Amino acid sequence: MQHSLEASVRSPRNILRSLRRGAFAVAALVLIALAAATPVEADEYDEKSSGHPLRIVAYVLHPVGVAIDYLLLRPAHWLGSHEPLKTIFGHED
Repeated sequence: MQHSLEASVRSPRNILRSLRRGAFAVAALVLIALAAATPVEADEYDEKSSGHPLRIVAYVLHPVGVAIDYLLLRPAHWLGSHEPLKTIFGHED
C-alpha cells in the first residue's frame, strides 16, 4: 500500500519541471502577442477639412446619430425580425 502512495505523489523535480514548462509557455505567448501588436497612431490633422463649418456640425451630430441607432433603430429591427412582426413587415432572412 505504501508503494502506491509513493507513486501517486509527484517528486519536487517533476513539479519544478512542470512549473518551468508553464512559465515558458506563458512567456512564449506574451512574446507572440507583443510581436503581433502594431503601433497605433492618430490621424494627421487636416487644416482644410477640420475647420469647415459642416465638419463642426458633424462632430456634434454624430453622437446623436449613434445614440438613435442603438436606442431606437436596432431594437426596432430586432422586433421586426421576429414573428409575428416578421410576416407583417415582410422581413427576409
